Amino acid sequence: MAVSEQAATIGVGATPARREIIYRHSVLVRLTHWVNVLCLTLLLMSGLKLFNVHPALYWGNYGYPGVPTVLAIDGMLDRATGQPVGNTRIGDRNFDTTGILGVTYDSDGRPRRGAFPVWATLGSGLALARDWHFLMAWLFAINGTIYLLAGLISGHFRRDLAPAAAQLRPRHILSDIWNHLRLRRARGEDAKSYNLLQKLTYLAVIFLVLPAMVLTGLTMSPAVTAVLPFLFDLFGGRQSARTIHFITANLLVIFVMVHIIEVMLSGAFNLMRSMITGRYAIRPERTS
Repeated sequence: MAVSEQAATIGVGATPARREIIYRHSVLVRLTHWVNVLCLTLLLMSGLKLFNVHPALYWGNYGYPGVPTVLAIDGMLDRATGQPVGNTRIGDRNFDTTGILGVTYDSDGRPRRGAFPVWATLGSGLALARDWHFLMAWLFAINGTIYLLAGLISGHFRRDLAPAAAQLRPRHILSDIWNHLRLRRARGEDAKSYNLLQKLTYLAVIFLVLPAMVLTGLTMSPAVTAVLPFLFDLFGGRQSARTIHFITANLLVIFVMVHIIEVMLSGAFNLMRSMITGRYAIRPERTS
């Protein structure tokens, strides 16, 4: 359903421009969205706490000091100055990340060692962080399953996220990218549906990134892999799964950051209202 309401008049004697209010998001989509926000926030913070216990990633089934790392974050003393410095190592490359990773500073300016700063983590200890992580992981998995089933049954994915044939034409793809680079947002009928980049991003996150994060998380559980040992073969070992889990988590962080920027640029009030009430305002087409 859609309700039209009068907006500002353009010029003297011109026909009043009208904006349209549409019902964009169902109750279930809105509820699962906000449950995901809660789950992913607490999963990230508790996950960073767990990573701080052993801040190194490996490939294969084994990971311990002496084994080559994919990534390692640590703090060490600078022999010249005697001051702690943060070091992030990716493969054979080392980067000074003092103040961001490895060594950060508290409110009094005192250095603290740790891969990630304390304010970004959840849980006073390993056991509590693990409890938070497992609790949010199960809630996230249940919430995601409800969303997937509802999306498949209702046709949401096919209707709203599957790209139309016309959208996959090279000219349309380039036009969509150019409009994003110019920060030009859709109006009128075009604003009633997701553009191609939005559709591809949401599909990649829903059907690739999130399932990979869930499955790699399960692969790190000895209880799960005892019942489903094929997960080791799927991801190449427990440590490989941990590394992929870390990568997918970072991809989600990047996705969320870009998503927030897009919301701010496209009209935060309008988009937030649509995700709370379901009502979304369509700006009228440009007249020139």
